[in-house]
Amino acid sequence: MTELLSLLGLFVVAFGAATLLPLQSEVVFVAMQADARVALPLIVVVASVGNTLGAMVNYIMGRWVEHFRDRRWFPVSPAKLARAQAWYARYGVWTLLFSWAPLGDGFTVVAGMMRTPLWLFVGLVALAKTGRYVALALITAGILGG
Repeated sequence: MTELLSLLGLFVVAFGAATLLPLQSEVVFVAMQADARVALPLIVVVASVGNTLGAMVNYIMGRWVEHFRDRRWFPVSPAKLARAQAWYARYGVWTLLFSWAPLGDGFTVVAGMMRTPLWLFVGLVALAKTGRYVALALITAGILGG
């Protein structure tokens, strides 16, 4: 039961970390890996799925955010919004391979605004998020000595 709760906690933190919330899933991931009660592949899968689904929240927000861009409370100026869209139009969907990075949440929102096909968004984001957790697992394994 403790392992299931740990996995659920990892999923929730990984999900939240992929949104615009200021959360970090790496600490929970590394702690679970160091504890070694749960198989590492399962930890990677749960973190990756949670993080990818969290990024989909950003994508959905991006799909609807432009409806509000003329409102006074809108958090991004028209010039910055146009700049982000132009940047994404120039570099395209490949920026989603950096969705794991600190500014990657912004890429996922802009991808929704730019109407990136959902299948392509999910594929690239899942690849990036899973790759990040695999790399983290390998680095942590090296530090922990196996």
